[in-house]
Amino acid sequence: MLAVTVFAVLSALLVCGKLLRLYVPFLQRLYLPSSVIGGFVGLALLSCFREHVPAEWIACAQKMPGFLINVIFATLFLGVETPRLGKIVRVAFPQLCFGQLLAWGQYVLGLGLAGFVLAPLFGVPPAFGNLLEIGFQGGHGTVGGMAESFRSFGWEAGIDLGLTVATAGMIVGVVLGMALVNWAHRRGYVREVRAFEERPAHERRGIHLPDARPAAGRQTVFSDSIDSLAWHVAIVGLAVGLGHLILLGLQHAEVALFPDAATRLFKGFPLFPLCMIGGVLLQLAVRRCGGSLLVDHGQMQRISGAALDFLVLSAVATIKIAVVAANWMPLLAIVLAGTLLSLALVVFLAPRLFREAWFERAIAEFGQSTGVTATGLLLLRTVDPENKTVAAASFGYKQLLHEPFMGGGLWTAFALTLVYTLGWRPVWILSVAMTVLWSAAAFAVIRRGRKTANH
Repeated sequence: MLAVTVFAVLSALLVCGKLLRLYVPFLQRLYLPSSVIGGFVGLALLSCFREHVPAEWIACAQKMPGFLINVIFATLFLGVETPRLGKIVRVAFPQLCFGQLLAWGQYVLGLGLAGFVLAPLFGVPPAFGNLLEIGFQGGHGTVGGMAESFRSFGWEAGIDLGLTVATAGMIVGVVLGMALVNWAHRRGYVREVRAFEERPAHERRGIHLPDARPAAGRQTVFSDSIDSLAWHVAIVGLAVGLGHLILLGLQHAEVALFPDAATRLFKGFPLFPLCMIGGVLLQLAVRRCGGSLLVDHGQMQRISGAALDFLVLSAVATIKIAVVAANWMPLLAIVLAGTLLSLALVVFLAPRLFREAWFERAIAEFGQSTGVTATGLLLLRTVDPENKTVAAASFGYKQLLHEPFMGGGLWTAFALTLVYTLGWRPVWILSVAMTVLWSAAAFAVIRRGRKTANH
């Protein structure tokens, strides 16, 4: 009955969040997701009545993000027809440079600020600096997926601190992102923007009209053989299982190859990046066997979206306020540093790096660098609702190269382990080197664009 109770409570909070978004104009103007609103309602209720809530309820809800992020990452490339690598690089390389600079810059700022300033002043561990990229680009799911990693290194408070950074990042991404959109509209950088007052009532409230409801994916199998949703959920389960087998294999291989090693890189390694690899392997196998028609990416997106809503809701609702209150100053410093970095790159680098639709492409990256991919897509749809620019294609292609490594990918998972095993300075130095490398790549793109323009 525990799972039933927790699921019912979380569902009630999600409905509450949607109803508040539906009837409170202020929340509509903020464009906050219903999952975040419901999460704040749950957090407020839990803070007031924590002594009356059974501990096992809270423990069960706290485990949900760590499980659901595996589902989200497993769906990333399932049902996707991947274009040729040459086309991806040609179309998305400037976008990739921008995204990589944001991600590596967050490590440079986060680890540098934590190692040189926050650790001596406030006594936080140097790994505090990892929270910037984990929380901003990775989001609630990445924090939840790395919960066991935090625990294995004896820093359980990192979970709540990471969730706080993720929540702050999502709010910053939406609120400041919309402010940037309005600024760009006034400057004439974008023309497709519709002000909040210009939107119809149903759009403000987040409701599709009955005669204009988009399809929630395509059914690929007849229901008399298996329900299409059940089929796609089963495919996701296989991808998660493959990821788990990969992790077990890596752990056993590490023990076999280095039996006397003092530290284990894969002991606290999270599962979710390997679920993404499991999904890629499964997609390649399906395509090779001629079964691509059986997997629809639209349905995968719905499964991922549902998992993300419940993930964010449970993550926000179960944040420990006492941990956040004890670390509010270093948290504020990290959040401000990440926000200023993203803002600076959008305003100063993007107009020079992108030859066309510079703001549309930059605002998508701003959203992802502060509040994960979903926020980036929200902001992009605001400035380019009909995909009239190259921004959507460029951002999508870039994700194929960016997502496996940063923002919850393999490097995000490894970086925390390396900080605890090698120390924060080597990871910081590597981050500086990668930032310099991608800065050089961006400069080459800018230089080539100027030469082309002059001719």
